[in-house]
Amino acid sequence: MKKLWGVLMISMLSACASQTTQQAVEVEERLIGSGGVEQQASTAEGQGVNSNDATFHPLKDPNNILSKRSIYYDFDSYVVMNEYRALVLAHADYLRKNVNAGVLLQGNTDSRGSREYNLALGQRRADSVKNIMLLSGAKASQVESVSLGEEKPRAMNQDESSWSENRRTDIIYWGE
Repeated sequence: MKKLWGVLMISMLSACASQTTQQAVEVEERLIGSGGVEQQASTAEGQGVNSNDATFHPLKDPNNILSKRSIYYDFDSYVVMNEYRALVLAHADYLRKNVNAGVLLQGNTDSRGSREYNLALGQRRADSVKNIMLLSGAKASQVESVSLGEEKPRAMNQDESSWSENRRTDIIYWGE
């Protein structure tokens, strides 16, 4: 118990210093269970995170699959293609391991089709990603899906290249 109090006191003092705030959070995350048993923090587990580097975050690392946030679709489809399944599963695994994290899934379409049709298709796209995440262990309270239809294009031209860029579901983490 004295060890636990000592660690907590160090954590609180560390939080006062601007350079060591992140280290204090890491120490607090490592204290799990009774008796102060130390375990690997869930944010580092399985994500290739170096727990000694306080500035490293898997969602921001361009070399980590978690930094990729868009799933693209074929024309008039909401089926998640095999090439994007690993991406969706990686985000679901991150959510499962980080119970305080959550995402907003934004379904998007190209400009072809009526407004109503595109809103419905965008919702089906976002829901298809949500269903995979839920089946892979994310909690329903962590995942919200919405449709933006054609309202948030990434490319403005009226050609196949632009349309394919706009047929997507974007993964946005809470607080971003």
